[in-house]
Amino acid sequence: MEVWGGIESTVNRVGGSYFSQLERNGHHRRDADIERCGSLGISALRYPVLWERVAPEGLEHPDWRWTDRRLPALRDADIRVIAGLLHHGSGPAYTSLIDPGFYALFARYARLVAERYPWLDMYTPINEPLTTARFSCLYGLWYPHARDEPSFVRALLNQCRAVVQAMREIRQVNSDARLVQTDDLGRTSSTATLAYQAHFNNELRWVGWDLLCGRVDPAHSLWDWLTQRGGADAAELMWFSENSCPPDIIGVNYYVTSERFLDERTGRYPERYHGGNGVHRYADIEVARSLAEPRCGLAPLLAEAWQRYGLPLAVTEVHIDSTREDQLRWALEIWNAAAQAREAGIDVRAVTAWAVFGTFDWQCLLTDQCGYYEPGAFDVRAPRPRLTAVGKLWRQLANAQPPTHPVLAGPGWWRRADRFLCPPASAVQAGVELVPWAERSAQPIVISGATGTLGQAFGRSCEHRGLAYRLLSRAEMDIADPASVNAALGRFQPWAVINAAGYVHVDGAERDVEGCHRANARGPEVLASACAVMGIKLVTFSSDLVFDGKQRKPYMESDTPAPLNEYGKSKLAAEAAVLRLHCGSLVVRTSSFFGPWDEYNYLAAAIRTMGRGMPFTAADDITVTPTYVPDLVNACLDLLIDGESGIWHLTNGEPTTWAAFARLALGPAALDPALLQPRAHGHMNYAARRPVYSALQSARGTVMPTLQSAVDRYFQEWHQRNPAPCAYVEKSARGARRPSSFVSSSEYMAHPSRDTSAR
Repeated sequence: MEVWGGIESTVNRVGGSYFSQLERNGHHRRDADIERCGSLGISALRYPVLWERVAPEGLEHPDWRWTDRRLPALRDADIRVIAGLLHHGSGPAYTSLIDPGFYALFARYARLVAERYPWLDMYTPINEPLTTARFSCLYGLWYPHARDEPSFVRALLNQCRAVVQAMREIRQVNSDARLVQTDDLGRTSSTATLAYQAHFNNELRWVGWDLLCGRVDPAHSLWDWLTQRGGADAAELMWFSENSCPPDIIGVNYYVTSERFLDERTGRYPERYHGGNGVHRYADIEVARSLAEPRCGLAPLLAEAWQRYGLPLAVTEVHIDSTREDQLRWALEIWNAAAQAREAGIDVRAVTAWAVFGTFDWQCLLTDQCGYYEPGAFDVRAPRPRLTAVGKLWRQLANAQPPTHPVLAGPGWWRRADRFLCPPASAVQAGVELVPWAERSAQPIVISGATGTLGQAFGRSCEHRGLAYRLLSRAEMDIADPASVNAALGRFQPWAVINAAGYVHVDGAERDVEGCHRANARGPEVLASACAVMGIKLVTFSSDLVFDGKQRKPYMESDTPAPLNEYGKSKLAAEAAVLRLHCGSLVVRTSSFFGPWDEYNYLAAAIRTMGRGMPFTAADDITVTPTYVPDLVNACLDLLIDGESGIWHLTNGEPTTWAAFARLALGPAALDPALLQPRAHGHMNYAARRPVYSALQSARGTVMPTLQSAVDRYFQEWHQRNPAPCAYVEKSARGARRPSSFVSSSEYMAHPSRDTSAR
């Protein structure tokens, strides 16, 4: 199989606002991205030649400057272009999906593209017509914001006719041009009561491809629904039979949300999944979140498509919004499913690395600019897009190399026992085909510092993420004792070590210099030496206190350290030793922890003190960058899996004084502002000198959420533990995920499917 690539390029309209993925991910301004795509070893690239960008004001004066640069560059790089002319959305402002003139305008634009670039021979004129019709004209999320069946059918027919007429125009210029027609392919299962609705959903998923293939006639299973409920005219449906344009390749887009389960027992499920069809009320939930046994996966779906059409297939979108190891596991599982289908005689041509530069704000279905980013083969939150472990996996697959990352041995969340949002139902009773899943023995990550806040946090996150780990106490591995370290590493055979142990008392270090340096300098040095010999990756932690605070802007990784106290000196000594002995190590400088899992961090102390009616004194002349421990831990794990090394500054990014940080707790915890007493640090009786400015910022990339986001999530958890009434109102929640199942009543779509792990 080939590896193709794809760039998320949706331009969708919500009201009068347009949201452009190409502007959000920065690809529109980075010519060097062509070389980056080529470095993955992909043979073809789904690439935007978008109507809205080329001809936003009309077809009379198209602007080809951007595509004139990019398309020849792709050809020179020996990357075939699969040209996308409309990627979701409704087109330019002078038309819409339900405009009677839509398909004629679109076909004219397609002709202009073909004449401009006659060598282009692969097209996806309109991406996912069925899914786009749902979002725009059934769910009401995108323009023209309709929520009725006739509008949905009109949008679908307009798009499919636009594809047919566009390919007719293109082939008059290049008779060899091929159609790669994409849409989401899933399957719905249900309880016995809702079998009729599941059957309808499963018939509807094919209708876009059926129209193009000329299969929709009075004998079609949805003919009556299309004409009676959808308002389609029989003649316009028969037009497709008379002007069939079957895809040369059917492009299957497949997500963890693509397979659905319907259950009338709504009390079993969160309310946000509740809906109905006018006959029954029911929950519509992802199979992965609801059925006890593993779902069938992609391979049987490819077999269904092959049996129905007998046309070549390609998997044209493979992506999951999750942690890095689950992104890897999902990509490899889909690749293996496609390979399994090929072995069964199904003509699967390619699997697509989607999206090469990640996606923005699909968690709210592109209805707002929330700033939520899902990395892909590259992470664009850096001065230059940074290759991730996902990109390295696609490179291995493209070059026919066996995937090697240790985390691939573990199960993705969609196969783990903690995946359920409700009491699981039986997949057997729901009629879901089961597939065996053999979990391989995974090499662990060894984590030192079992009794500390950071070590406990890493253990918790590894458990949640399905990463094999061993959390070791000092008795099990004394990091400053070479014999102890060698024995532990020999016993557990880890692929990585995370050093979360250390001396943490900044003032105490002034009195216990030897103890501080043993834990903070000697320990990392011993670990680095052992890990270098054994070929084990190492993550260790440093501090903002390696700086003297003389500058008044955030410190970057390249700034010169000059510690003021023994704690900072011990951390700087560790940095030098670790990078000298094991250049592949990841050294993370961070600052000012707070988090939901311990009561000893600064924010917890402020809440506890003021909550008792006691004054809380905080320095108002020392500037730091607070760091939310869950965000730090997850970012470190992602960077470790990506194979990053050297010094990284990781915080939640906003410089603030200790007093201003404590002030963030007043409203959410309903505390008396008079109890917060700002003071100059000279009155705080510190034994160790502190830099008055030690804020950190990274020149390597921003991989952690904002401080406000972190504080919001901290108090969401805090209120779960402290449910007393207060003035706090939740400001953020990761929102609606892509609903892939059709329900005929608009009532359900007022509560779109939510999921925290996939588009």
